[in-house]
Amino acid sequence: MILAPLRGVTVRCFRRTFADELAEAGFDEAVTPFITATGEYDPLRDRELRGGETIKVTPQFIGKDPVALRRCLERVKSAGYSTADLNAGCPFPMVRRKGRGSGLLRTPDVLARMLETGCEVMGEGAFSLKTRLGVDRADELLALMPAINAFPLRFLAVHARTARQMYEGGCDLAAFRAVEAAAKMPVVYNGDAPLSAKGRVMVGRAFVRALGERDDADGLVGRYVEASREELCGDRPVLGRMKELVAYWKDSPRWRRRWSSVKVARTVDELLRAVAY
Repeated sequence: MILAPLRGVTVRCFRRTFADELAEAGFDEAVTPFITATGEYDPLRDRELRGGETIKVTPQFIGKDPVALRRCLERVKSAGYSTADLNAGCPFPMVRRKGRGSGLLRTPDVLARMLETGCEVMGEGAFSLKTRLGVDRADELLALMPAINAFPLRFLAVHARTARQMYEGGCDLAAFRAVEAAAKMPVVYNGDAPLSAKGRVMVGRAFVRALGERDDADGLVGRYVEASREELCGDRPVLGRMKELVAYWKDSPRWRRRWSSVKVARTVDELLRAVAY
């Protein structure tokens, strides 16, 4: 089971703080929230890649420039990372319109050059692709599979929704299975996968939500606050990080009332009082 990249949530500090809980749930790998591929990228300055983790970490990059991606991959490989991933699934319109994330599905030639670069730099079976079923239709990825199959990918992770759906509506299992049947590499399922899921799965939101259902959830938040204070400068970014986490719990009956206080908290101490309410 692979921990899915959730922007602002499943960051290095989260993975380190909840390392025991991740291991207990059965995770053996984590894909980082996406890192923008630029020619100036320096993994030694990246908070996400400072090491000290007990779980295998795969850096994920987002972009559309193969030259910039090559430089990034060469640097993370030199820093000791043996695997890397390409984000071709981010559904946010602002990202998509720039041809990045799920926008790569609209430019198959660019996607092919990015995959070629990734496989060449990282080596056969060391570069993976995370994507969606399509942008508007659930058959778009399937149409691209002959081209994607040309690359010796480590795996293909598919969020079983279109980019237009964002995170709404149901996953299209039939479309996912069609991609799985056409793929020549291992296919990893993503999208509303429960912690009890079998097979190759990438899980994110289910694990984060499960933390909020634990009897010691308020203590977990306290631990995360302390770890974040060591990493971040000042209470404001810590407060923002905690709200990102607790927002995943707001629909739970035990958190609805607490969330109303958490979301308006102006300090970390206010947030902790709301969490412990």
